[in-house]
Amino acid sequence: MTNVAEIQDAVREARRVRVRGGGSKPALSLRDCEDDAQLLNLTTLKGVVEYQPDEYTFTARAGTSVAEIGAMLAEEGQYLPFDPPLAERGATLGGTVAAGLSGAGRYRYGGIRDFLIGIRFVDGQGQEIRGGGTVVKNAAGFDFPKLFVGSLGRLGVLTELTFKVFPQPPAFATVTADFGTLSDLLSALDAVTRSAIDLHAVDFAPTEEGWTLWARIGGLPHVLQERAQALQTVVSAGAGQTRCLSLYQDQKEESLWQAARSMEWLAQGMGLVRIPLTPQRIPAMEEALNGSTMATRRYSVGGNLLWLGWPDESTSESGEEDSSRDLHSLLLALNLQGVQLIGRARRSPIEGSGIDTDGGEDPLLGRPLQNAFLRRIAAALDPQGKFETW
Repeated sequence: MTNVAEIQDAVREARRVRVRGGGSKPALSLRDCEDDAQLLNLTTLKGVVEYQPDEYTFTARAGTSVAEIGAMLAEEGQYLPFDPPLAERGATLGGTVAAGLSGAGRYRYGGIRDFLIGIRFVDGQGQEIRGGGTVVKNAAGFDFPKLFVGSLGRLGVLTELTFKVFPQPPAFATVTADFGTLSDLLSALDAVTRSAIDLHAVDFAPTEEGWTLWARIGGLPHVLQERAQALQTVVSAGAGQTRCLSLYQDQKEESLWQAARSMEWLAQGMGLVRIPLTPQRIPAMEEALNGSTMATRRYSVGGNLLWLGWPDESTSESGEEDSSRDLHSLLLALNLQGVQLIGRARRSPIEGSGIDTDGGEDPLLGRPLQNAFLRRIAAALDPQGKFETW
């Protein structure tokens, strides 16, 4: 699909529609289509429509890659502060919005919904609709931009998006600390997040010997060193035992966060599930995962988001078993919900879960999605049910 008119014609003629972008989230974009579903490939619907550095906004087509936008903004000393993940894997703007993905930078500046200010999309009747605008101060009409964040292609086909951007700090520094236990890590996390230090990102993950914390700050180079030393003091004072404390700057520091954005820690053959939670629920999650050799993980946004690596399939004595079913049961028990981004979303129905996929694929895992408001919106935008159903 190279233009909006082609998308409109395809939607009008098709009985069912499914959208595919850059393929960086195959559990969402590369799922098997039903026999009567029309697959819309939007990778050719790309390009920047307008960029106004002085106004700190840009408009681009939905198939434009996040990496291309990042390079364009960097030339003007600007960036997308919500740190969109999977750019190195080919993520597009439309796919990032539809999946509702924000990276570690969300801790300081907010998520993708705070930076998306305007959209154009094609609804289930083939009409192109505009929501929001191209200026930051815009409050006219129904707030379609926020509604489409995380919609997973169930409300319409995104064709054009407008974002606001920020000046990029001239320098960054990251303090890392190793801890022997989860309790020590959480004590340090509490001290860091309660401190007066202006943090850009706070991530942590289990290691073979314990836990590692990464706390990032940004600002003017001549004051960054002093702020980093203050942050080291807070980290050390907040934990019972800190085995190692390090400071990273320049290229090595950037590589730490680039690896996080691109999910380089995710082993080959592993699926990736995004799970919102709170720091208070981390001990229960870790207890549920205790002893599992399958799960690899990284907590982000100060412990409010879990990126969980989970294998597509596990093998038992009885033969092949869908491991997403195991994860679905785990999340149900914890009253959490996740979205599978990488891997095959092949969860089968769980008795009593309230979800029945009729043997099909569903990337939603855990607590059933029950939102009457979104169903009403979907019915208005897509009365014939051409997109995914709620």
